[in-house]
Amino acid sequence: MTRPALLLGLLVTLSFTTLAQTDMKPGRWRAMLQRKDGRTIPFIFEVVRQSNKTSVYIVNGTERVKTEDPVFTQDSVVIRMPVFESYFKARVTQRERLRGVWVSGNATGETTMPFTASAGGSRFPLATAALRPAQGKWKIEFTRANQTKRHAIGDFTQQGNALSGSVLTPSADYRYLDGVVSGDSLFLSTFDGSHALLLRAKINSDHMTGVFYNGEAVAETWLAVKDANVALTPNVTTVKKGNDGKLAFSFQDLDGNTVSLPGNRFKGKVVIVQIMGSWCPNCMDEMAFLSDYYKRNRDRGVEIVALAYELSTDPARSQKSLRKFQTKFDVQYPLLITGATASDPQRTQKTLPQLTDLKAFPTTIMLDKNGVVRDIQTSFYGPGAGEYHTRYKATFEAAVNALLNETL
Repeated sequence: MTRPALLLGLLVTLSFTTLAQTDMKPGRWRAMLQRKDGRTIPFIFEVVRQSNKTSVYIVNGTERVKTEDPVFTQDSVVIRMPVFESYFKARVTQRERLRGVWVSGNATGETTMPFTASAGGSRFPLATAALRPAQGKWKIEFTRANQTKRHAIGDFTQQGNALSGSVLTPSADYRYLDGVVSGDSLFLSTFDGSHALLLRAKINSDHMTGVFYNGEAVAETWLAVKDANVALTPNVTTVKKGNDGKLAFSFQDLDGNTVSLPGNRFKGKVVIVQIMGSWCPNCMDEMAFLSDYYKRNRDRGVEIVALAYELSTDPARSQKSLRKFQTKFDVQYPLLITGATASDPQRTQKTLPQLTDLKAFPTTIMLDKNGVVRDIQTSFYGPGAGEYHTRYKATFEAAVNALLNETL
């Protein structure tokens, strides 16, 4: 063999070796996040290879979330989520296995969880056919480690072994839960880049008992009883007594411009004030809804402004995270950085002292054309909540329409 041919062969071999080291096998992958107690939270992602480009989609039931383009370096890959301060860093083995960490932003910096994934497989391996039904609505009582209780609704759809649905709390929902019924046991999980959740339960004739796992350490027992008419008592935020019912604030948007209420932008219009944070999956769902709603209705005299309560008081960090929200959902109304963190117990007094405590993210405040608070909605249910989302949208639009029909 001639020297040029030998060199060419070596280059071809090296290029294929590099590809094998720095690419991932197309198709569905089963991923697992390991908790401190040894329990693992499974989820599914899909790798798509098209036009010499690799894309990754997180899959939760009917939801597919495209990540940022994976970045390969030698035998490793970094996969960043499109909205949250969240990414995976892992070593790739034979294109079929990943081992590394999931890194997620928090108030003090970052949290990491060990992460593994392999090509193929299902979210929950089946042991036996479903012996008991989990279909329908359930009244759920969670018990925290300190023995305090909280209440929720389970709304599940079952087809054979396949199980999907969501859990609704007084303020939001657990988004798209996906899993199975195997024998007399229920398994559901979800991962959205911010929250990693797992529910396990034993199904009895008229109730379920199990454990709820949230992130790296939280674990709560839960009891569910079948109840087709189950309802929740929402958290309540109101205008303080003695107040004229009007809000007043002044914060900077993502470009450093000061936006104030009252102000010319909002004068004589129905105003929706969105209380949110870029760390919040339900705020993400609400942002998608409100961004679309604003584009369709702003010419009718509707304005929206978002007040962000972030993980830290670092304005540069907040701006970067909120910019991802703005870009992802093409948000055309102002996103304002309040400078108060979501965990600050004084956040309401510092930013909206006219109100009693803000208890839920997201919270939606509706102002009439005179700038008076007419409604404060502390429960948002997203598309993963099925009929509850449909009902929420109808209630929201009816409330705004009623305010638009009023005269000044």
